[in-house]
Amino acid sequence: MKILITGGAGFIGSNVADGFIAQGHEVVVVDDLSTGFRRNIPQKAAFYQVDIRDEALQEVFEKEKPDLVDHHAAQIDVRKSVEDPLFDAQVNILGSLNLIQQCIRHGVQKVIYASTGGAIYGEPGALPVDETHPARPLCQYGISKHTVEHYLYLYQYHYGLHYTILRYPNVYGPRQDPHGEAGVLAIFTETMFTGRQPVIFGDGGHTRDYVYVGDIMKANLLAVERGQDRIINLGWGREISVNEIFAALKKELSMDIDPIYAEERLGEIHRICLDSSRAQKELGWQPEVSLDEGIRRTVEYYRERKGEN
Repeated sequence: MKILITGGAGFIGSNVADGFIAQGHEVVVVDDLSTGFRRNIPQKAAFYQVDIRDEALQEVFEKEKPDLVDHHAAQIDVRKSVEDPLFDAQVNILGSLNLIQQCIRHGVQKVIYASTGGAIYGEPGALPVDETHPARPLCQYGISKHTVEHYLYLYQYHYGLHYTILRYPNVYGPRQDPHGEAGVLAIFTETMFTGRQPVIFGDGGHTRDYVYVGDIMKANLLAVERGQDRIINLGWGREISVNEIFAALKKELSMDIDPIYAEERLGEIHRICLDSSRAQKELGWQPEVSLDEGIRRTVEYYRERKGEN
């Protein structure tokens, strides 16, 4: 199968691209390199430096004729969505709509969409959150990602374009950019490697559901054949606080260092973790890499990168 991956030079998209190639699929990467890196793109993948909002996207579809699209390209920073909601909407909504229309015009069978479980639900009424919980996003990023879910439902209903929507938890692991992407574990690791104190916004009691990128990649592989026209949470269903993440990193790095606490940021929810029962039932997926093991692998990756520089 030929699979086009948007955002395939980014953190999660490139790991997913590796997984598809390992399975024997032909992979085409579309990325404007605004936050992604050429070094992340698999050598066996075809690459087009194209913004998903551009008309040039049509030329990629005309030439490559993909069977399936795995859509990861997005503006993903909550803070940036609050500061510049127009840009957030242009990329995440208009860019996605351009992509969906190309899928319809060129006979794509299915879209796998990387959505957000961390921002769509808002402050949940009960934890862990399942897919029936009302969507009440408290930031522009959550709204823009949720909007695309509605478009996918509409295009499936009217035009038969199938989809699987994967609502991601907080994903971490190798290739996460500590300078440009939202990712507390990557940011903390990079900061602590340089001997500086990491900044924790708020009191550090905010909780998230942290899942290793390799597990997220496996969910995308399973979604090629499963989860038809469904919204599916990915997660452990466990709350991990920012303070706990810092403590685990401090232990792994054997560093005697304290964080700096700063003012809480607008748009950030306080608690979230995701019920992935539907993922287990419909994808045959559950996370496997423990937090301690995931942190060990992540630290090893950044340590090797540091040695290369």
